[in-house]
Amino acid sequence: MTEPTPFTPPFRDPQLPFAKRIDDLLARLTLDERIGFLHQFGPAVERLGIAAFRTGQEALHGVAWMGPATVFPQAVGLGATWNPDLVRRVGEAVSKEARAMRARDDRVGLNVWSPTVNLLRHPLWGRGEEGYSEDPKLTSAIATAYTRGLRGDHPTYWRTAPVLKHWLAHNNETDRDVTSSSVRPRVLNEYDLRAFRETVEAGATAGVMPAYNLVNGRPNHVSPYLREHLRTWTDEDLLVCSDAGAPSNLVDSEHYFDTHEEATAAALLAGVDSFTDHGTDSSKITARVRGALDRGLLTESDIDTAVRRQLSVRFRLGEFDPEHDPHALTGEFDTPAHRALAQEAAEQAVVLLKNGADLLPLAPDTRLAVVGLLADECKLDWYSGTLLHRSTPLEGLYERFGAERVEFAEGVDRVRLRTSTGAFLYVPEADAADEVRGARGALDPALLTGRTDLPPLAAGPDGTELALADWGEGVLTLRAPDGRYLSVAEDGYVRASADQPGGWVVRETFRLEPHGNGHLLRHIGTDRHVSVAADGVRVAEANPEIFEIVVVERGEDAVTRVAAQADAVLVVAGNDPHINGRETEDRTTLALPAHQERLLRAARAANPDTVLALVCAYPYAVDHTSLPAMLWTSHGGQAAGTALARILAGDVSPAGRLPQTWYAADADLPDLLDYDVIGGRQTYLYFEGTPLFPFGHGLSYATFSYADLDTATTDEALRVSFTVTNTGDVPADEVAQVYSRAVDPAVPRPRRELLAHSRVRLAPGERRELTFEVPWSAFDFWDVSRPGWRREPGAHEILAGASSEDVRLRTTVILDGEAAAPRPVRRRGLPAADFDEQRGVAIVDRTKTSGDAVTAVPGGAGQLVYRACDFGDGVGEVSVTVAGEGTVEVSLDGGPALAVLTSEASGPYDYSTLTAGIAAEGIRDVRLELRGPLRLAHVGFSG
Repeated sequence: MTEPTPFTPPFRDPQLPFAKRIDDLLARLTLDERIGFLHQFGPAVERLGIAAFRTGQEALHGVAWMGPATVFPQAVGLGATWNPDLVRRVGEAVSKEARAMRARDDRVGLNVWSPTVNLLRHPLWGRGEEGYSEDPKLTSAIATAYTRGLRGDHPTYWRTAPVLKHWLAHNNETDRDVTSSSVRPRVLNEYDLRAFRETVEAGATAGVMPAYNLVNGRPNHVSPYLREHLRTWTDEDLLVCSDAGAPSNLVDSEHYFDTHEEATAAALLAGVDSFTDHGTDSSKITARVRGALDRGLLTESDIDTAVRRQLSVRFRLGEFDPEHDPHALTGEFDTPAHRALAQEAAEQAVVLLKNGADLLPLAPDTRLAVVGLLADECKLDWYSGTLLHRSTPLEGLYERFGAERVEFAEGVDRVRLRTSTGAFLYVPEADAADEVRGARGALDPALLTGRTDLPPLAAGPDGTELALADWGEGVLTLRAPDGRYLSVAEDGYVRASADQPGGWVVRETFRLEPHGNGHLLRHIGTDRHVSVAADGVRVAEANPEIFEIVVVERGEDAVTRVAAQADAVLVVAGNDPHINGRETEDRTTLALPAHQERLLRAARAANPDTVLALVCAYPYAVDHTSLPAMLWTSHGGQAAGTALARILAGDVSPAGRLPQTWYAADADLPDLLDYDVIGGRQTYLYFEGTPLFPFGHGLSYATFSYADLDTATTDEALRVSFTVTNTGDVPADEVAQVYSRAVDPAVPRPRRELLAHSRVRLAPGERRELTFEVPWSAFDFWDVSRPGWRREPGAHEILAGASSEDVRLRTTVILDGEAAAPRPVRRRGLPAADFDEQRGVAIVDRTKTSGDAVTAVPGGAGQLVYRACDFGDGVGEVSVTVAGEGTVEVSLDGGPALAVLTSEASGPYDYSTLTAGIAAEGIRDVRLELRGPLRLAHVGFSG
């Protein structure tokens, strides 16, 4: 008798389309099971054979947090390559390592939370290291390449499922969960949304993660833009994953909702599908969802919509078809190809900023002094994996030039700390093994604590000489002779125990505070002073020790000594990615830390042939007048030192380009919370000053000529072509860049705007024609008078060259388009946020679900200007839709007030309409002045 064929439920049938399989699985899941899927850590459903699933695996420039993996350059360094093909290959390698790591550790997830596509609008943003560029076009090109690599090429099954971070307009860490980014419609559409849109439309994105901040007064986790914009860009089921703890913030810190049930329901209805909250404990989120259901705030259909999107990702990852998943057996991890790619990426990320007198490349027989706090470091950031291989600049130069030709001085101040009793702090000997933070992996590295298996510091007659480095603003690290940093563990004792500064709360930083004839030593992480007790040195609330800082050697003296004996000096300066600029902490200045400035001055005074290599995640404002040569690279991952050495030696010609403007001084910067790139004249698009180095800048050891610029039109695009020739004597890459500029725009438009670019390798004497197809939509702008996209007719310059300022060729094209029309204010009035100009206002939420209003910034009057308003034959009445208390003053063309409308006290969402008489005809500019905490949503005209 033939055995009956076991029943295969439709959701297990690979011959059916995913949509039908998801329908079947949803019908089989109980309500409680579906609710359980809404948390980041979705439980297994054993009765159906469904495994547990976790959304979220950090993979910004390599698999992070899960132990050793290939570490590529930081994201901003990948942006500096201007090379989408390279970045696609990096994404491919990262996704293959994720698959290989998951095969041996199922904690490794395949829903990767990368890349970060927030634009590098402001150079003091603490997380600038995570983004690619200040330009939306370049950002989307690099992000699209990375997501394509992460996704893989199979038409059905994805190697990993990338989620874009952080939706939306997120460029400040200071009070990031309570600040609101005021983003006018033009900036929203032309700038912040654009990088996300072009990446999503490319088709390799599984979803997005909303940011902690609010936009226009409304938390991103309940943003209508998820529905109004994001989900209209693709037919795919995009998965929206909350940021960690953000759902609770809606009540706890933002106070946007009164109860967590209301907040959770609002987030789910807005489009959040997976809630990252309370770590691995899903009980609070599931209880909130159940409570929202009981209160009628949600329906089962709402829950099914979110679960469907999550299941769509899981099906695409091949979870339910292991025998058909082409990526299931992927085992490529730390391969020679991945190591070579890490080095290639690090080399391509190096930007030669200056090369006076052709000091670089260095001659093979150069006697080189290598100095600086970063010279023998290979720094990791919060989103790095653990290093399998490590190359510092010093190690790379030893290998390339020979250790006998390289002298090293770190430039730290070598000190002893004398107590008030005359004893010195010392580090006891210990037999404990070395330990690298995070080497074993952790789902949440923020929970990793310091070591307690080593003895704490003590006081005695013979002190330990400590290496003191000042990282700026008085933030210090102290390192023992064995290389371990002084750190404070949970028990409060001070030990030499950390391989590097790091952690969610950095436990290796201190501050010296003058006190009488000595100093108190404050531990920044605990905000407590160091105290000396009988059982060891610890931090405590009382009895702080007063220390005398006994300087054994100043860093600049060591630098001077080696620099004076060398043919050339390399100063390696920059930042530690965990100090003074990181997630949760913005920078306060562009200035290089004073300690490193001292070292730079000492090196330059001792030897005029001094090269500055900035290894950092952010731009610095450095006076390079007396420096003959200067380079920049981000923290370049495992091969950073080898790459820098090969560039300095001329084995590789540098061709990295700046992905953001380097400003000359803090005075050039807008306020960190000023998100109006148009009104604030921010980024290379609008900045009218003289930058230290412009967007797109980068030099080469070769020279290149540009010629034969030509344009042609098709129905879909403007075709731009020109030739580039390597006129130098070494093979090298050139990054050819194409920009546009509206010649006589009716509204403020970018000074120039990147249209396209290409990184090409040319042999000496080689000439190549480059052709770019620029879609006509690239010339559109958001016209607030209609509102919508419009292409302005008339002359546009097409610029080709080596940077945004190094323009080699230009021509003018005349575009067809739609002429500007006055605002039809009698018919549609003036939506308050659709202004042309503003001063002293912020955009806020009209309601908690949708719409915008405008309010004056507290403490002053706000001004709004609406150009070219058509009153036709005339109007006799003005109306304003307002909430709150204050006044609206209406005038025309800068004249006297024609109407003043006063609103009495009311709630922020309790709108009413006020009217007043006004006489206006023809085409006029409307000016409004707002006073008080009033919210203006709309202005109408009638009569």
